[in-house]
Amino acid sequence: MKKSFIFQVASLILILAFSCTQTTELKETSPITVSVSGERLLRIDRMLQQGIDSGWIAGAVGFIARDGKIVYNKSFGVSNIEAKTPMRTDDIFRIASQTKAITSVAVMMLFEEGKFLLDDPISKYIPEFANLKVLDKFNEKDTTYTTVQANREVTIRDLLTHTSGIDYAGIGSDHMNAIYAKAGIPTGFVSEKINLGDKMRKLGRLPLVHQPGARFTYGLNVDVLGYLVEILSGETLDKYFRTHIFEPLGMNDTYFYLPASKYDRLVKVISEDKNHKLVNTLSAFVNYPLAEGTYYSGGAGLSSTIKDYATFLQMLLNRGEYNGKKLLARRTVELMTTNQIGDLNLGRDKFGLGFEITTASGQAKMGISEGSFAWGGYFATTYWADPKERLVCLLFLQQSPFSHSEITDKFRAMVYQTLED
Repeated sequence: MKKSFIFQVASLILILAFSCTQTTELKETSPITVSVSGERLLRIDRMLQQGIDSGWIAGAVGFIARDGKIVYNKSFGVSNIEAKTPMRTDDIFRIASQTKAITSVAVMMLFEEGKFLLDDPISKYIPEFANLKVLDKFNEKDTTYTTVQANREVTIRDLLTHTSGIDYAGIGSDHMNAIYAKAGIPTGFVSEKINLGDKMRKLGRLPLVHQPGARFTYGLNVDVLGYLVEILSGETLDKYFRTHIFEPLGMNDTYFYLPASKYDRLVKVISEDKNHKLVNTLSAFVNYPLAEGTYYSGGAGLSSTIKDYATFLQMLLNRGEYNGKKLLARRTVELMTTNQIGDLNLGRDKFGLGFEITTASGQAKMGISEGSFAWGGYFATTYWADPKERLVCLLFLQQSPFSHSEITDKFRAMVYQTLED
């Protein structure tokens, strides 16, 4: 009896301890307390500083947390080459396609409310996606084309997995770039006062690049899902994010369009001149976060700090909960981070509902654990979360083009050489 009672008490203590681990805010700690080598973390410092000294990058912020404890949160270089403004850890970066994971979470929150099923056709909610066609022949001289009938409807699951056949405007195939440009479909970096719903309804009338489900094609799928969130919630995507995700998680520096009070924290986008020397980009399109825009691109529109996005990832690593706020159920997070594309491939890896999923083959390439979920952004931001090693890792730059992407790969590999258990 006594042993049974002691066992029950011990079990309760473990449950309470686990619960606290799941809900506590990210806090800084000594690396050794979570079996991370502080000495080996300095190797990452040297690698990033070498990139700056070599003229490959202007600045960066790196972040590593283990077991919800921050062991690395450092800034390097400058956020503005001309002004030589030192980079800060709370600077704001255009996270571009890292927006997709947040939109995917919003979609799955509505899924949990019974608003839809994953295999519902998107046309059930956006009628313009009914009776879809697939591109057959394209005339490059006048951008006219012929189509064939789609063999089935595009589903919400297709959109979450980028298997719908929707391509990307601007960075997709040449034929679809031309078709989208002619129809006025944006990439997601928008300064004008235009409406997401208007553009997504127009997108629904355009051809797919391949039959639904035939292959993985990175495209405007999550912009369509952003509009779905607006339809199902009755709120703009901006308001839905703010009310249901950002405020509960304390993500107070994440926006589609920045308030004027935070303009000075936006990192300049770096480019390269003809001699590969780093310069502040002259392209005006990168100024979209400073506009008073209304286009809430679920696929690319957000800007954020590294700590805000780490908080979002920690929530997912905590199986849907953070600091006492439950956004998703455990089973939903498992669904999102499970292979959803079957025998299709994304390089060595697979794709879930919003994330690239590391396979055993992918683990063999870089050392990131099988089952980790990841993605990145157009302006050289990247992240992954590793459930096996309980890691949240991010590296943020603002550079396009980014000729020395090996820096990102080195960061990925070097995180794991710091682990001591």
